[in-house]
Amino acid sequence: MVEVFDPNASSVLEVTDAAAKHFKKHLEKHEGCIGIYLGTKVMGCSGLAYDVDFVKQQPEDTQKVQQHGISFFVSNKSMDFLNGLKIDYVKHDFGLYKLEYTNPNESARCGCGESFTV
Repeated sequence: MVEVFDPNASSVLEVTDAAAKHFKKHLEKHEGCIGIYLGTKVMGCSGLAYDVDFVKQQPEDTQKVQQHGISFFVSNKSMDFLNGLKIDYVKHDFGLYKLEYTNPNESARCGCGESFTV
């Protein structure tokens, strides 16, 4: 089932200006893509990792969330894990930039930062 999320009902997802700029730049490079899939997958020492991918059509069992003119397709299965997620694009050491996820549902994160527990 495909659903469209009402952004006035709740704040499922927050994307900063920097992250939106990053996503838009990469969407332009992926011909035919209409948005970004966001879910979770079982991985790493803490159990879950963020699953982010460019998509050419809305995947089944997702809710469409509009942020900065970008369509994010959030997995219904992962909704409880992702509700309230903030995505930023941050400069780290040596001038390297990285997507940074701030999730109010996380109870722990592994030492390398690649996986988390809720």
